Amino acid sequence: MHAEGASPRRENTRRAGMVYRVSRRDDDGSLQMLEVIGAGLPRTGTTSTKAALERLGFGPCYHTFEVLLRPELAERWLPVCSGGPGDWERVFEGFRSCVDWPASFFWRELARAYPDAKVVLTVRDPRSWYASFRALVSLSPREPMREDEAPEAIRPVVAAMTSLQPLFERISESVFGEDWRPGHSPDEERAVAAYHRHVAAVLAALPAERLLVFDVREGWGPLCAFLGVAAPPDAPFPRLNDAASIRRTFELMRTEGRVHVPFPPRG
Repeated sequence: MHAEGASPRRENTRRAGMVYRVSRRDDDGSLQMLEVIGAGLPRTGTTSTKAALERLGFGPCYHTFEVLLRPELAERWLPVCSGGPGDWERVFEGFRSCVDWPASFFWRELARAYPDAKVVLTVRDPRSWYASFRALVSLSPREPMREDEAPEAIRPVVAAMTSLQPLFERISESVFGEDWRPGHSPDEERAVAAYHRHVAAVLAALPAERLLVFDVREGWGPLCAFLGVAAPPDAPFPRLNDAASIRRTFELMRTEGRVHVPFPPRG
């Protein structure tokens, strides 16, 4: 952040011969950057963490749900979908934090691009995580909804998610070692091994003072201490995005042509 009265400036980080633009200006001209990077796999409390970060002042927080609410955000990922480098400044323009795939898959690149950002690795019991992840996959339609079959109101959402499918296939193949197929999840032993590899990789790559290993059941305490902020008075830690909520999201998109998200929309 720049000092009061100083002129905002654009900063570049050079990695492996390539420049990644990592800073941006708010509407008032002040410099803005990602401050918190979520490195946890999906179904490790990422939606609850998103809501918590926003409650603590680190919002907006980027989550996959943002594409459902703002389909135009998918276009920012298209260079990455085709195997190109990420212009993280463009991808996360307007956001102060990020969690969940696809953002959390690039935790290593983001940690390098935003050297002052703190990293939160959300975790849970690996077997419990697998059961939740498998339930999520089972709730997804086996055949992705086609844009021309979708209710007109959500066709931009369907088009956006379809455009991101190559990216999610790449992520799944990298994490689990197999192609992603709608309605399919890896077997438990493969998935749990992938979970442990992921956690070990994050722990090995980042210094302890920059990383919080966080189970959302711990509530506000560890997260607030790590970020140096006070816990909200009389506000319970968010508990969001259970299986029923996910099921409702899919059902309402298909039957009523509207998007349901498990947190209050910003406005």
